[in-house]
Amino acid sequence: MLTLTLHTLRTRWTAFLGTFLALALGTGLLTMTGLALAATLDAPHRTPERFATAPVVVRGEDTLRVPTRIGVRTQPLAQPHTIPAPVITRLKTLGRVTADRTVPLPGGLVAHPWSTAAFAPYGITAGRPPRADDEAAVTGDRYHPGDRLRTPHGTLRVVAVLHGRPVENAVFLNDARAARLSPAVRQLVVDAHPTAVRKALPDAPGVQVLTGDDRHRADPDPDRDREALTALNALFGTAGGVAAFVSVFVVASTFAFAVAQRRREFGLLRTVGATPGRLRRAVLAEALGVGVLASATGCALGGWGAPHLVAWTVRNDLAPAWFTLGGGHTWPYHLAFWTGLLVALAGATAASWRAGRTAPTQALREVSVDARAMTPGRWIAGTALLATAAVTLGLALTGDPGELLHRKSYVSRPMLLITATALLAPALLRPAIRLLPPLPGAVGMLVRENAAAGVRRTAALAAPVLVTVALAGSLFGATATLHGAEAAEARQRTTADLVVTPPDGAGFDRATVDRLREVPGAVVSPSATGSVYVLEDGVALIRSEAHTLDPAGTTRLPLTAGRAADLDDDSIIVNEEWAHHTVGDRVRVWLGNGAPRTLRIAAVMAAGTGGNGVYVTPANAPGAPVDRVDVALEQGADRDAVTAGLRAAGGQVTTTEQWLEAPGTDRTTRLGFLLVLGIALAYSGLSLVNTLLMATSDRVRDLTVLRLTGATRRQVLALVGAEALFVVGVGALLGLLVTLLNLAGLQGALGLLHAPAGLALPWAELGTAAGACALLAVPAAVIPARLAMR
Repeated sequence: MLTLTLHTLRTRWTAFLGTFLALALGTGLLTMTGLALAATLDAPHRTPERFATAPVVVRGEDTLRVPTRIGVRTQPLAQPHTIPAPVITRLKTLGRVTADRTVPLPGGLVAHPWSTAAFAPYGITAGRPPRADDEAAVTGDRYHPGDRLRTPHGTLRVVAVLHGRPVENAVFLNDARAARLSPAVRQLVVDAHPTAVRKALPDAPGVQVLTGDDRHRADPDPDRDREALTALNALFGTAGGVAAFVSVFVVASTFAFAVAQRRREFGLLRTVGATPGRLRRAVLAEALGVGVLASATGCALGGWGAPHLVAWTVRNDLAPAWFTLGGGHTWPYHLAFWTGLLVALAGATAASWRAGRTAPTQALREVSVDARAMTPGRWIAGTALLATAAVTLGLALTGDPGELLHRKSYVSRPMLLITATALLAPALLRPAIRLLPPLPGAVGMLVRENAAAGVRRTAALAAPVLVTVALAGSLFGATATLHGAEAAEARQRTTADLVVTPPDGAGFDRATVDRLREVPGAVVSPSATGSVYVLEDGVALIRSEAHTLDPAGTTRLPLTAGRAADLDDDSIIVNEEWAHHTVGDRVRVWLGNGAPRTLRIAAVMAAGTGGNGVYVTPANAPGAPVDRVDVALEQGADRDAVTAGLRAAGGQVTTTEQWLEAPGTDRTTRLGFLLVLGIALAYSGLSLVNTLLMATSDRVRDLTVLRLTGATRRQVLALVGAEALFVVGVGALLGLLVTLLNLAGLQGALGLLHAPAGLALPWAELGTAAGACALLAVPAAVIPARLAMR
């Protein structure tokens, strides 16, 4: 049997080439993602940056801590505490105190007092320190001495450029100007011994003393590295999961088609005395040989490609600049190798049982018509997966519809339906073929009849197209549908004509809001955004976005109970996602600054897409910046004049429709989806090329008969190309069907959550996926046919 296996591998190398490449690619991807995941575990310990040389940093409390029966639960405060003036006075008795202030500026710039630059890894490349109120020192290479920097607070003249590792895009002002722009002090540097500072502040609530590596907590966005690594884990995990899923799919499809092609060969072996067990062992031995070689090759390719993958994530700002590939990890190689080998054996198992059931009479078959393309096992597996997809969807819709809106759900759920549809594809193909428009002439008739007669071959070719199109449609369609629902929700919540936002993205000060109110013809409705925290089930500290509501303003809430007019300083409007959402009940919450309150539920909103948050009065959003001003035009007011007045008052003005345009998929998610789609396309190409090579080698006699009946070489090649294009169309049609079913479940969840439930099909991505498959399939069919006719 070993001799037979080696002989089969040598003579039927085209049948195993696609399997080898698919396994090698899958193992390589698993190795790459595994090594990248291992690198996230080797993240270096972050040391202080902005205050690297500061002896002690005193910072206002920025964390809410709530004791529960299972320990203290924490959440970052939306409005960190300022340092009280008596505490600053006390600290000045210990040594020099340098106050740090933060002033957001447009373009991602942040201004600080010049005195704090001494504690960061900066040095002056050119120029001198800023002294006058209109002078500034900047980091990076975007500006040069003498340049002008326009800000909402006036035009600054650049007098110095700083070098060193950039902590942020910083602008340094003289200390007096920074103090006027940002009077509050949330952190400061004390030139004293840490022990003396702690002894001086034993009874100061809301203040924390940072020394050593803890000073990193005073850096801008100290958790950015952890958040970026979490996103990388999700990206690499999704890519590795899709690679494993599609590789199993392709390998199983390839082995099944190869066994179907070799039924006469197996029939001859059965005629000369081969038992079913021997045939099964032969197929598994072939899979073992291919699996070992392909897995080893994939591990080598993955080890070569992992540094390039890590560099790509850094280059596209998906990972921190310091992220590099670590060394000393061997578990990704073991995981990838044994997974690849297991995939090969798992993909060949079903085919081996089918080979063992081959009857000796199969040696007498001369026709290629598939009388029985659907085996009992395929019916059972496909129906079971289809039922599983339906039942889990039904349970989610009746239990927790919001779960279907999470990314992990709409990324993983399509796999069930895709697999079920692919398994049932031979039974669905004939109806799908009849749905496609007929091609004209004799070639068109032959294309349709050949596709319907060779159902097994058609299913093997359509399956990878189905996977690619369904993945592209389901992933990008889900995000497009969700963003469309979010935009529709926002449209329903406002009656404003214009929306004014701060040019620096930080918030309006009181003086600017007053100037906006004075614009003739404008009815102004300011809105601030903060946070509210609630302890659910006594153990989970949940943070909700809190908006301030002006009952006479332009906001319309999607209420399911209660009245917005009942909102006062002793109440709150919550949404249905809250554990307690009964009108009239009282709920204990913590405000954005950590202050505890017990508020009455005045009204309840629909859960929607999850962006409704809660609504409170300005008294319960202390320190929350006014980040948006809705403007309604008075009767007879001139829109252009009002717009000009609002801009002159210091706002960035857009129409409501411009502001409410559906946001596109965030960059990280889109890049992740493109990576997944690229994996699916690579596998589709391999599977299409391999299956077409195998099919063409079996159709040499058919092509010869066509030539003998008078068909020209060009007509035969046109027939072969048209067949490949037709099968791609069938696969794309099935992929579109799967996409519609997946998005229908998402649409149902949105409807149950009282959110706008429009369905958005990503036609561009669907067309790109189908077109790429067609560009791969036609040459892969025509070129081998042309060589065969020679």
